[in-house]
Amino acid sequence: MGAEAGEPSSILSLASAFSYGVASMAMVFVNKAVLMQYVHSMTLLTLQQIATALLIHFGQVLGMSKRKDFSWITAKKLLPVSIFYNANVGFALASLKGVNIPMYIAIKRITPLAVLVAGCMRGKGKPPTQVILSVICTATGVLIAALGDFSFDLYGYCMALTSVFFQTMYLILVEKSGAEDGLSSVDLMFYNSILSLPFLFFLIIATGEFPHSLTVLSAKAASLTFGVILVISLVMGIVLNFTMFWCTIVNSALTTTIVGVLKGVGSTTLGFVLLGGVEVHALNVTGLVINTFGGVWYSYAKYKQKRKTPRKIQHDVESHAHK
Repeated sequence: MGAEAGEPSSILSLASAFSYGVASMAMVFVNKAVLMQYVHSMTLLTLQQIATALLIHFGQVLGMSKRKDFSWITAKKLLPVSIFYNANVGFALASLKGVNIPMYIAIKRITPLAVLVAGCMRGKGKPPTQVILSVICTATGVLIAALGDFSFDLYGYCMALTSVFFQTMYLILVEKSGAEDGLSSVDLMFYNSILSLPFLFFLIIATGEFPHSLTVLSAKAASLTFGVILVISLVMGIVLNFTMFWCTIVNSALTTTIVGVLKGVGSTTLGFVLLGGVEVHALNVTGLVINTFGGVWYSYAKYKQKRKTPRKIQHDVESHAHK
């Protein structure tokens, strides 16, 4: 991901960016809505991956989609990436059970700082000063916002920070292995879903979610409202992955990053009033404003950095951040 494929039409570029922004914003709220009624986050993630694998398989059988034949060599190469991807999403879903949406988005914006630190530890060159300052600004905003968070949930915060760690590891692995080269969005989604299932089945048994989670799910399924939200969640998991890849290929990783930041601004604003809302506190609002400013500043700094470098395949910090 991150390759700039020629010069796409402006309509196609806009459509892909808009689709990713809407899907990314909607996914946070849909998952939050499901988890407010169904707390078994790992089972939810497992269901999303099963739905993805089945949709792609039957899509190919019916001639509606194409993918390459399954390769054990490719699967072995993608396995570590898949494990860290699912660990990231799993902990992110767990955090949404206790953290309000504005704070969740703010904490996830720490990922660039984590990747920056990891890059320095691996001996990569020092990033531009503006990039360093912007990610520090983002992290500072989280700390200030947390001090004014009336709904502070220690467990939820720990889950969100753990998600940031696994997302960082995932991004480093992708950058190091170049595992995605030559694979289409459908190929990537299929491999990821298939490789995820054994790992997720082990987790839902080890954490004690299974089989109680299925019993609860059966009881909840009687509610039409919950059933509709659950189906939307399963479908949105597929749509989000596809639109993220589409936006990055049609435009660039940078465009996907900027769309992600703008999505975060919208989600933070809506998060104050939707799904329980947020009790307003001066510190909380100030911290979130600083955090959002840091995110926008980061995008601007990356834009300036990219203009100074030749056109080439690049992996951007947030181009894979979709949950």
